[in-house]
Amino acid sequence: MSKGFLDKAYSASDAAGVRSLYDDWAQSYDAELTDNAYATPRRCAEAVATHLGDKSLPVLDFGCGTGLSGQALAATGFETIDGIDLSAEMLAQARAKQVYRDLRQIDGGAPLGHAPGDYAATVAAGVIGVGAAPVTVIDPIMEGLAAGGLFVLSLNDHALDLPEYEGALDSWIGSGRARLLFKEYGPHIPRIGLKANVYVIEKS
Repeated sequence: MSKGFLDKAYSASDAAGVRSLYDDWAQSYDAELTDNAYATPRRCAEAVATHLGDKSLPVLDFGCGTGLSGQALAATGFETIDGIDLSAEMLAQARAKQVYRDLRQIDGGAPLGHAPGDYAATVAAGVIGVGAAPVTVIDPIMEGLAAGGLFVLSLNDHALDLPEYEGALDSWIGSGRARLLFKEYGPHIPRIGLKANVYVIEKS
């Protein structure tokens, strides 16, 4: 297992580079992140569980990767979880965990392929940020929710250093199109000293 993947994770510059990195990383991803005490899937799952009472409602795991976030959602009681990701190799690992109703591969910048209201919540745990999904995915994710739908996401220290990430959230909240239900700064990948905010945002 090479720890070089974590070193590379924040340097991919476009969707093709991100897909290639995560395809190559898929076999060792779970072990490497577990070794580094990856906390964000659990933190996001607990946040959505606190704010969404009916755990039979469908939830979308955006950028599901190998399924660590899906496992965390299932562990908190969610029954209907779908996942989407750029990487076919990551999706193969997620499929083996048997916690998803459906898994789909998507292209960067392509429509997400669901209608507002199809999901009670969209969760993006450790997904949006430098070297991963760009800040531009925030608008289509929010647009893919119906009124009352929840967007649960994390932004790590690298993203928090750049004003456009929280700025994209603030544009929804400040305009009254959404409201912030929860925001907490805490561990992301503790063994490399990285922290993250976890947010719960409700669409108005």
